[in-house]
Amino acid sequence: MIKKLIIPTLALWLAACNNETSFRKAEDAQDAGREFIRASLDGNYDKARFYLFADSTNEMLLNKWRKDFDQLNPESKSKYKEANILPINIQTQNDSVTSYTYANSYKKDTTTIKIVRINGEWLVDLKEILNDKK
Repeated sequence: MIKKLIIPTLALWLAACNNETSFRKAEDAQDAGREFIRASLDGNYDKARFYLFADSTNEMLLNKWRKDFDQLNPESKSKYKEANILPINIQTQNDSVTSYTYANSYKKDTTTIKIVRINGEWLVDLKEILNDKK
């Protein structure tokens, strides 16, 4: 009887652990930007965090985005989820840094993020948003 409970429980636990890392690494800067933006628009902040360069400033900014998204009414959340990403300017600065300026079809606000390659992995660095506000 115990074996019948342990095996399915263990299988579910392993599947749950595997889901957290089931996101695929970005192949290039545009891929990282697109995946991060789509996850943000969908309210999938676990996925967005996967594509984020993990430092305290980026974590703070992403947590603010999440808090703002969580406070939206259901209709606005739905409109963000349905929105298309509208790339405006994707500019390679060097072999490890790309600037990605975009809007979305729901809110036409322009946002610029920086995508950096660190240890061979493409990740989003949100600190560019702070630079734009200065």
